Amino acid sequence: MDGVYAHEIVFTDNHSEDNSFALLEAIAANDSQVKVARFSRNFGYQKSIYTGYSLCTGDAVIQLDCDLQDPPSLIPEFLRKWEEGYAVVYGIRRTRSNSEGMLLTTIRRLFYHLIDFLSEDSLPHDAGDFRLVDRRVVEELKHLYDCNPYLRGTIASMGFNQVGIPYDRLKRAQGESKFSLSDLFKLAADGILNHSIVPLRLASYTGFFTFAAALILMLGYVACKILLNKPWPAGFTTTTTLILLSLSLNALFLGIIGEYLGRIYQQIKRRPITIIEKTLNIQ
Repeated sequence: MDGVYAHEIVFTDNHSEDNSFALLEAIAANDSQVKVARFSRNFGYQKSIYTGYSLCTGDAVIQLDCDLQDPPSLIPEFLRKWEEGYAVVYGIRRTRSNSEGMLLTTIRRLFYHLIDFLSEDSLPHDAGDFRLVDRRVVEELKHLYDCNPYLRGTIASMGFNQVGIPYDRLKRAQGESKFSLSDLFKLAADGILNHSIVPLRLASYTGFFTFAAALILMLGYVACKILLNKPWPAGFTTTTTLILLSLSLNALFLGIIGEYLGRIYQQIKRRPITIIEKTLNIQ
């Protein structure tokens, strides 16, 4: 890395309920390069990152979680790749701390493969939000409006020169994560629904094949009645199974369609992505 860069450190406080903001106030009071934005409520992880990008003013922005599971020691390598001409440099989690557990780690890896398979864009596997992005990427992000952002997918789909750097994710330095399992599933849903219409197509394909199967079954019953002169079977089990199957499929795919319609509704309302309650050292 050539030379030393001027820098700023921008914190986004998602309306924390502990003493985090008080600590940030003390740090910012003694260092004008430390900037803080406190939200009026908890708007969620991805929206917090998006707002952080929009508040940064540098030629490059590096996203780093405060739990320090993503090592700051990798930042010089990010900058070297940026100097080589890469607009996006992201970390690839080669290994994770044992605190997550094998089951959650496996689910994560399956999700990355699933979203890459469903998406029309090529998305990196095992890459979180630890990354460097060039100012050009930040400006493009500021032009977008997405009430349910999935930034790692959005940035990957933008193009530009991108490169990943493998690293070993560390154990959380202090405290416990408030990012629950339900939050993880919501993030997964945002990723899939933001980058793929395959679930909608799946509904159409399944409806077609269900109709075809029902038509073949109906023709088979008619053929047995006319050609073989056999009485209609009582068919209680068959009829009940088909009714339950059709109801289940209708409920499932109406739910998928409802998810997309709900997101369209939220986009049309155009509520602010975040609301900043208080700032420190930000003009």
